[in-house]
Amino acid sequence: MEAAHPLDAWIGAADRALRALFAPAQASRPVPRPPPTPTPAGSETELSPDERRRAAALMRVNHAGEIAAQALYHGQAIAARSDATRKLLLEAAREETDHLAWCESRLRELESRPSVLNPLWYAGSFLIGALASLAGDRASLGFVVETERQVEGHLDQHLGRLPAADLRSRAIVQQMRTDEAAHGANARAAGGMDLPGPVRALMRRTAQVMTGTAYWV
Repeated sequence: MEAAHPLDAWIGAADRALRALFAPAQASRPVPRPPPTPTPAGSETELSPDERRRAAALMRVNHAGEIAAQALYHGQAIAARSDATRKLLLEAAREETDHLAWCESRLRELESRPSVLNPLWYAGSFLIGALASLAGDRASLGFVVETERQVEGHLDQHLGRLPAADLRSRAIVQQMRTDEAAHGANARAAGGMDLPGPVRALMRRTAQVMTGTAYWV
């Protein structure tokens, strides 16, 4: 079998970037919904304008985070040393597409929009992912482990900040958290190493800049 040309990987990466940024995300799973309740308590009509704005801002942050996650995985995959690592990364990215679609759907319901800086989040995250992968597959997988650990923390914070009545957003965030934990566990099982403290701190600071900006823009 003829070996794939290196240019093919970059063409595939460009295609994935355009799809992530400009094509409507297509989920393979239905949008998570809260369990039915016998009363209208917690229905969408109970959200005040301020609560809707707060929920939309948090879901915009989550959407931006999923754009960044797609880019990280795509950047790491293009420089992965082994086919097994590349397959794991691209499979995780495909699962993250569900999260993109769910967040987009919820933002439409809240009459809001994604971050206008999504192309910037994607480009920066792709570069970070590719650089992480240059350190080797164990370091790259360790980067996934730490990224998902930090994302779990962000989602936990959002569950505490979302309006109590916004059951639809909460159901989405809860399922996202479950999926992110699984991605981190898979990367750990595949050989992900613990990253040095300064690297973990830099990752936290970078995430804070993105999430703080995406909340408003």
